[in-house]
Amino acid sequence: MSYYDTDRLKQFFFIIIILFLGGILFWKITGFIPAFLGALTLYVVMRPAVIYLVYKKHWKRWIAAILLMLASVIILLVPMALIVNMMASKVSFVVSHSAQLIGGVKLFIEKIKFNTHIDILSAETIQKIQDALTKFLPQFLGTTFNVLTTLVIMYFVLYFMLVESLEMEETLYEYTPLKEENTNRLGVEIKSMVISNAIAIPLLAIVQAGLCTLGYWIFGVQDPVFWGVITGFAGMLPVVGTAIIWLPLGIYQIANNHTGLGIGLLIYGALLVGSADNVFRFLWQKKFADVHPLITVFGVLIGISLFGFVGLIFGPLLISIFILLLRIYRDEFGIKRRRIKIIKKGENVP
Repeated sequence: MSYYDTDRLKQFFFIIIILFLGGILFWKITGFIPAFLGALTLYVVMRPAVIYLVYKKHWKRWIAAILLMLASVIILLVPMALIVNMMASKVSFVVSHSAQLIGGVKLFIEKIKFNTHIDILSAETIQKIQDALTKFLPQFLGTTFNVLTTLVIMYFVLYFMLVESLEMEETLYEYTPLKEENTNRLGVEIKSMVISNAIAIPLLAIVQAGLCTLGYWIFGVQDPVFWGVITGFAGMLPVVGTAIIWLPLGIYQIANNHTGLGIGLLIYGALLVGSADNVFRFLWQKKFADVHPLITVFGVLIGISLFGFVGLIFGPLLISIFILLLRIYRDEFGIKRRRIKIIKKGENVP
């Protein structure tokens, strides 16, 4: 005769129901993950300020939350709105004059081929680029509504996170199935990762955009502010980075008989803009978490496929948190860490 542990059986079925309902809820809210990640990022940044205003200055919670949210709108969203408005006008121009622009590109390529005998783009490739632009640019303009929806949800969630900050943290602390030291470590390292990924990447883009705008103005590129902004966004892309913008612009200047300006722009981009990335990361990593380049590359690729443009920021963050959880799992359950001997210079390989 077999006996069953009634309590364990009840617990098992209860877990099944929780997982089933949780799976349905997660499936339905996956489209809003960028909003939740954005709210978490802003909460991590604003947490010291809200604690100072509420617990030291004795402000009402809702007043402190609204004040900080308004400050974030002024600092983040107003400049972003101006940039999007500027880019939307350029994108609209490209869409309405795509045939003329592609024709100009063809003439430019033919001129380079005549002068250097190098065919950098075939007619077939140019046609593919034109087809891709015609499909992509209208979609770019059509994402405005989705972005606005995400922002509304993000600030809605952020408001309650700020108002109920400590209660929320106490609840998470209580229900986190980890030892106390690992729970504390999880909170500290997630904060460091959020700052390193979600703050450092946009700041680096702003630095590079400013440097490139100055360089474009010095070396005679038309509409330097627009191209500077585009270069800042390109700086978030792995591997290629800002060179995907300033390199063609420098070549374009040389092809248009502005050899000195073109060479100057290429030197400026390679030396000043390229070194700015390394200097910024060196100074930033002294204080915050060091994000491995492979995490950035694969995080951006995965993030873009999952979340679109905001995946540039949240993709690396998700991979960093995933690796952190693996490390905590190893420490939590006492999994022995395997070590290999590192062969030093001069030693024989066994």
